[in-house]
Amino acid sequence: MQRAALLEAARSLLSEGGTEALTFPALAERTGLARSSVYEYFRSRAAVVEELCAVDFPVWAAEVEAAMEGADGPEAKIEAYVRRQLALVGDRRHRAVVAISAGELDAGAREKIRAAHGGLIAMVVEALAALGHEQPRLSAVLLQGVVDAAVRRIELGAAEDPERITEAAVAMALRGVRG
Repeated sequence: MQRAALLEAARSLLSEGGTEALTFPALAERTGLARSSVYEYFRSRAAVVEELCAVDFPVWAAEVEAAMEGADGPEAKIEAYVRRQLALVGDRRHRAVVAISAGELDAGAREKIRAAHGGLIAMVVEALAALGHEQPRLSAVLLQGVVDAAVRRIELGAAEDPERITEAAVAMALRGVRG
């Protein structure tokens, strides 16, 4: 019960202020626990982020997969893949996934998260193969690069509206996958 409350508080802190806001004193204050109690659940800030990713990333990936399953044909699946990921940028769960780039995680944690991310990329390989890509895995990695760039642009609060960024990313992705 306390662990879930700590994770929820961590999501809120990450959403409100990024990784800098995620501190043990802030977690303690949000949950009403003593700071020493927070250490009973997590050894470090990186451990909090790692657990958030372990809990939230599969849910996030399932949402992308569900969007793709609801799409008809390979191009529509690719469009759903891009759109759903970009729609999730504002989701508090996404903040934890983005926080992994802060570099605070140990090598083992980063490897687990890379593997989970690889599962996300694997979702789109079949659609790319159906479009005739000779190297669908490579194409999927490059497609994810477009998504990641759009995510960063939205996260930065770029001058463009997030919807315009999404439309540009979808257009670029679809033109690219058509070859």
